[in-house]
Amino acid sequence: MATNPRKKISLWRTIKAVAWSFVGLRARGDYEEDIKNLSPIHIMVVGLIGIFVFVATLVLLVNWMVAT
Repeated sequence: MATNPRKKISLWRTIKAVAWSFVGLRARGDYEEDIKNLSPIHIMVVGLIGIFVFVATLVLLVNWMVAT
């Protein structure tokens, strides 16, 4: 039986990778490691959730600032 050479995909690792990409700071070695180990589908899902949370936070912040 062949073993899968890919490491176990971690939700936390995917969240960290997407968060660092939002900020725009990522070491080249870490980026290459993420490319090897993370699923593109997981990255897209976490990225879309991150965008939704970011936009919702901005909307709530603007509503709070306008209301005061």
